Amino acid sequence: MNFRQAKWDEPIIFELGSSGRRGFIVPDVEDEIRKVLGEIKIPEEILRKDPPNLPELSEVEVARHFIRLSEMSYGIDSGPVPLGSCTMKYNPKLMLKYIEDPRITLLHPLQDEETVQGILEIMYYLQRWLANIVGMDLCTLHPAAGAQGELTGVITIRRYHDLKGQEHKDEIIVPDSAHGTNPASASMGGFKVVEIPTSPDGNVDLEALEAAISDRTAGLMLTNPSTLGLFEENILTIAELVHKVDGLLYYDGANLNGIMGYVRPGDMGFDIAHINIHKTFSSPHGGGGPGAGPVCFKNKTVKGDIRLGDIIPGPIVVKDRNGNYKIQMPKYAPGRLRAFTANVGPLVWGFIYILALGPQGLKEVTETAVLNTNYFMKFLEKLGAKGYTLTHGQERFRKHETVLSAEPLKKETGVTAEDVAKGLLDRGFYAPTIYFPLIVPEALMIEFTETETKENLEAYARALKEIEDEARKEPSKAKMRPLNTSVRRIDNVKANHPRSVTPSWRVKVLRDKGLLGALR
Repeated sequence: MNFRQAKWDEPIIFELGSSGRRGFIVPDVEDEIRKVLGEIKIPEEILRKDPPNLPELSEVEVARHFIRLSEMSYGIDSGPVPLGSCTMKYNPKLMLKYIEDPRITLLHPLQDEETVQGILEIMYYLQRWLANIVGMDLCTLHPAAGAQGELTGVITIRRYHDLKGQEHKDEIIVPDSAHGTNPASASMGGFKVVEIPTSPDGNVDLEALEAAISDRTAGLMLTNPSTLGLFEENILTIAELVHKVDGLLYYDGANLNGIMGYVRPGDMGFDIAHINIHKTFSSPHGGGGPGAGPVCFKNKTVKGDIRLGDIIPGPIVVKDRNGNYKIQMPKYAPGRLRAFTANVGPLVWGFIYILALGPQGLKEVTETAVLNTNYFMKFLEKLGAKGYTLTHGQERFRKHETVLSAEPLKKETGVTAEDVAKGLLDRGFYAPTIYFPLIVPEALMIEFTETETKENLEAYARALKEIEDEARKEPSKAKMRPLNTSVRRIDNVKANHPRSVTPSWRVKVLRDKGLLGALR
């Protein structure tokens, strides 16, 4: 059985097993806990009075159940997940050896700092390494993920202008090719969003930027390379225009995988840069997290002796004269974005990734990612594919990703980017990001990263060519796919309906077991 043949109506684990059946006895770990945390006395009033209502299964039942479920799924360990801009690279398993170490997993965020010097040392050096990689002066590891990193940058921009008495600066400029979180973060920070277009060559439209910039401009949010996979050729001019009106330039680090080791945002004129550990530095990205979105800053003067590093929301790790590591809130910080200092797991993962590769290895990551993107495009062209085209900067070299438009295929056959994506699923591949960026009609946003092989790139290109050929011969069949997956094409309207779709027979099983309320 493979993931495409598994049944959709697999039972949930509470529907399996039998009362009294056991496959695992939980070991007594109190001695291990004492070694790390010392004696712990749990207050009587919070101790559980009744045992938890857990499934009762043998080991073989548990193993088969979860293996069946895994065969229905697809992840980066199954094959390429070329989600453009999401950067789903392979997660090296070496890191699990360290982040699952009890000396890390049994730490508590409320422990005294002197008892967690090891993890604070890791965080201190990770701050320094990340700041160096993006050409900044200091870094906070506080944000929980990329979008919260964006908000950290936006709040800092707000704080910068407020302290300078520039409350009239209420606009942030965002290109039309930006990630959707950019305007959302700017809006959450209390700014009005001014959108500017992308020129046909794929760069920011400089005339539009010059027209948009005014005394009300607080900053500009930009990713480089862009979501089109193109390096912004006018970045120094852009930085000069923004700084001329005392705006701050914010770097969205989602696409850092395309320039790491070659150029640094800080050297391009950016003042603030967020980084996605779960994209660039390989910690797991799927399943909603956990993520980590460190933000690095140029320590430029704000006002008097106040510098940018003094107004960062959230703590940083510092080293005192005695060599001890401490968690410190910046002097004029507006507050925290979350309860504790950082998501430690993905940060340790990123620390080990950087330590293992070193500066030259990180540079080779970029080289291979860029090579993979451009090889894929050339191979698809060699196959004679005519249904996919580029819409911006057609002659320009791509970086970490490319955005193909399936508009020629749609005009000729009626087969859309969504149909192409479903066709890829039918052939055992994960679909790319579709319909983004919005400026590309029928967009297929493809990013293989450095971890995919030449053979995988070629197989993916052949699948796209097969879909194109089928669209010309049997367009109705191409629009019916997927035909081989565990779930056929869903009704997009029904899929968004709030009503529960739990089958009535399953509701009865859950109710009989007393679990219906617990699962809601």
